[in-house]
Amino acid sequence: MRLLPATGLAVAVTMTATVACAASSPAAHPSTDAARARPALTGTAPCPDEADLICSTLTVPLDHSGTVRGTLDLRVAVTRNAHPAKGDLVFLSGGPGQPDEPLAPRVLPRIQPLLAQYRIVFIDQRGTGANALQCPELQTQMGSSDLTAPTAGAVTDCAAALGPDRRFYSTADTVADLDDLRRALGDDRVSLDGVSYGTFTAERYALAHPAHVSRMVLDSVVPQTGYDALDLAAIQAVPRVLRASCAAVNCGFDPAADVAAVVRHYHDGVVLLDTLTSYEFVDPNYTAMLTAIHQAAQGSTGALDGIVAGVQQGSAATPDQLSQGLHASTLCADGVFPWGTGDTPVATRPAALAATRDRLTPVEVAPFDAATATGFGSLLACLSWPREQVPPAPAANRHIPGNVRVLLIGGDRDLSTPLACLYQEAALVANGKVVVVPGASHSVQTHAASDLGRQAAYAFLLAS
Repeated sequence: MRLLPATGLAVAVTMTATVACAASSPAAHPSTDAARARPALTGTAPCPDEADLICSTLTVPLDHSGTVRGTLDLRVAVTRNAHPAKGDLVFLSGGPGQPDEPLAPRVLPRIQPLLAQYRIVFIDQRGTGANALQCPELQTQMGSSDLTAPTAGAVTDCAAALGPDRRFYSTADTVADLDDLRRALGDDRVSLDGVSYGTFTAERYALAHPAHVSRMVLDSVVPQTGYDALDLAAIQAVPRVLRASCAAVNCGFDPAADVAAVVRHYHDGVVLLDTLTSYEFVDPNYTAMLTAIHQAAQGSTGALDGIVAGVQQGSAATPDQLSQGLHASTLCADGVFPWGTGDTPVATRPAALAATRDRLTPVEVAPFDAATATGFGSLLACLSWPREQVPPAPAANRHIPGNVRVLLIGGDRDLSTPLACLYQEAALVANGKVVVVPGASHSVQTHAASDLGRQAAYAFLLAS
């Protein structure tokens, strides 16, 4: 739960960071046969904290290429319905940095109709949960957000604490882990249900191993080309989303114009967008936010200050809930930034970022400003992250092939992964169906008031 004491509202949220759509980023790298020999689930026993699940350990190589020795033990939990007709459905959570297994009590009640046909599988991805990467100061500064800007010192301290092994926490490494999981489960093909960053992981797995995927549900979609370090999709979605919310509650003013006025007068665009993307879990109609922003645009900031303070307090998260060390390690390895990728010399990055800020036009960033687009936390974390070798980029314009059936679900009020990202990915799916849920925000299957998205997922997954 996130508690917003300033508004008196409790917010149940999936700890998923805002990961918007953008250009190409690294591909999954192949694993050697030696590194991936005979994966197995060991230590199988009832989960101590969830009676409906059986827990095991999957041991995977730290380095799937086999160059660096070492292993990681990943927690795996499966439902008790062994050998269902449609096989295994692997749930993939968001972040990056959020473990899967602790979400089971929230997820399982929402997917009960699937249990007659599927065994549900949860895996705490490398660097999450009990094995979360620990970066205390960065964790304190960013909590569950990836928009809150950290200090350069917190970033470099984190990278130093993690050491050179931090390069083994890219999405490519997680994709290789998932294939070990598939083999350990004894499956030729699996189905995948990804939420937020989990959709990106699922897409990358399907690109790397298309013969081993049957169906995919992509909920709150990050496109396979990667996230936008400037978050322009979210910035550009704000007028549409807030005007739709205003129409739903008859607010009587233009919230996009109010956002522009607040940013122009107070220069706090990053904080404002961070607050909006958190508040969508409180109320997809943003009712109190619309009023607070309108009042701030007229010079009275008390209500908005209170909401911002409450959201910031409620965004606190421990590493086992969402590891900011893993978040930075993954995004800085995967990402494409104004300066290039993570192997760009650190000294040259600030100038490239400044040049990008100067090139951004008011139309591109409205109703915010260029300082907002170049001031987000994940971008600034990777600005200071040490130079390191990154996985190779995928071929451009690759499509998920037609043998993989795909359902893409999005809420039309989602500012964390806006609909533009969903449609970008839909264009790269050969056999896909799109479902947009009116009035819903991020993480449709677990958070939407409407059953439209959940029913669409049931029908898709249970169809012959």
